Amino acid sequence: MEIYLDANATTPVLAQARAAALQAMADDFGNPSSMHSTGLKARALMAAARERVRRLLETGDGHVLFLSGATEGIQTAVLSALNALRERRATGDLLLYGATEHKAVPEAIRHWNRLLGLDLEVQKIPVGLDGRHDLAWLRQHAPRAALVCTMAANNETGVISDLAGIEAALAGSAAYWLVDGVQALGKLPLRLAQTRIDYAPFSGHKLYAPKGIGLLYVRAGAPFTPLMTGGGQEGALRSGTENMSGIAALGAVLEALEAGETFRDRATMRAYRDRLAASLSAAFSGLLFNAPQDICLPTTLNFSVPGLASRLLQDLFDAAGVRVSGGSACSAAAAEPSFVLRAMGLPAWQCESALRLSFGPLADVGFIDEACRRIAACGEALRRHGLSASGAPCEALPQTECPDAPRLQAQQWDGFMRDHPHTIVVDVREPFEQAMGSALQLAGVVVQAVPLSRLLEVSASWLAPGQASRPLVFVCRSGNRSAQAAQCLRRLGHSQAYTLAGGLALWPEQAGQQHSAAAPADPALMV
Repeated sequence: MEIYLDANATTPVLAQARAAALQAMADDFGNPSSMHSTGLKARALMAAARERVRRLLETGDGHVLFLSGATEGIQTAVLSALNALRERRATGDLLLYGATEHKAVPEAIRHWNRLLGLDLEVQKIPVGLDGRHDLAWLRQHAPRAALVCTMAANNETGVISDLAGIEAALAGSAAYWLVDGVQALGKLPLRLAQTRIDYAPFSGHKLYAPKGIGLLYVRAGAPFTPLMTGGGQEGALRSGTENMSGIAALGAVLEALEAGETFRDRATMRAYRDRLAASLSAAFSGLLFNAPQDICLPTTLNFSVPGLASRLLQDLFDAAGVRVSGGSACSAAAAEPSFVLRAMGLPAWQCESALRLSFGPLADVGFIDEACRRIAACGEALRRHGLSASGAPCEALPQTECPDAPRLQAQQWDGFMRDHPHTIVVDVREPFEQAMGSALQLAGVVVQAVPLSRLLEVSASWLAPGQASRPLVFVCRSGNRSAQAAQCLRRLGHSQAYTLAGGLALWPEQAGQQHSAAAPADPALMV
């Protein structure tokens, strides 16, 4: 069973939401702009979902728009505020955003600031070691602020913003205020009409709705400029035929949230988080949590382990079937230390070692029990097998020119093995990953376990006369390390080195193969 602990990135779709989406596609498929009965049914469905939003978020007489997600909501809000500035319906020459804000916000600010020709000064609101905004700094700059963008809760650390403190710091300021509510939905109480918040975007896929559906709250009286014009849908505020299956699914999630029976309450979620935190601390010596848990979402933990890089930890957890992340999913491919933790002033090693563990309010005690068991197993595997510290990494090889190693697709595997029955398969994951029981295991194929960090110690055997003609296929979890290994062997002169594209993560789970354990190429290589 997969233990999915990356809910801040996205969530599975709630069963009721899937059923509602299919119902909207199969039966209630009308266009809500049509005036016949089928269209009126679709319009009623959309109106019911909107009313649930109004009740849950206490929006008062503010507007609620359905759109594609939080990014579109942020773009629309920033455009609306900056267009009001251009038309001199607002004052101020500073555009402010929290230093730990999701990158969608500063990118939108810079984009529209440039495109509208405003060229206003853009500054980050600093945060403290606890991840919360520097309210003294904000009070100092508030008189000049035209737009202030903050989060209800941070997506990487789970730190809950002091929204009341921010509102007090903005007293007397004419600035518009955008609050990213994405991580708060279903986890924190939000009473939007009781605040001075002008814009609040939300995204459905963070709370068990499908991707591609979201919300934007706009305070009554706040300036508004449509990002999309055309047919005049959503009261001419957001044109384009509505995503009715997405709206139906989101409505089903909100109905479950409002009923209060499907999702765990905040006290239960905090208890689950505390159990996970205790398991992590017991499994990994010296582990540090990167934000104070008493001011964090009850569903999020961000931690670092001394001496262990974030990518290594992700590989370890992934081998155990536990899905975690190094931070924002939007920035994961960059493989850089977290800008959120850097902004908080944490040491470089903590930023480079950080992992985020997050679950949703659907989690139950059985799920948490199994997660804790696997966390303990990860710690035990690391203690038992350790790290392969010796041996030169692939980057140590001379960087001679050679073509990229061919990538073998998973669906090509059977045909390739029929054509090349003497192929050697090399698992380049570290021993602690292989120990979690997910090594590639195929009867009739030679499988060697050679950690990437020790590849050079055995490469000579593959280059020996009589062996250089045998194809080598390197595998790992994601395909990154195996690509490095194959490229290394090609630089050394082995012309038939391949990598499994996408790694074991894309390997068919039911390949119908007989299993046999992978063996190390040399017992000395196993720590």
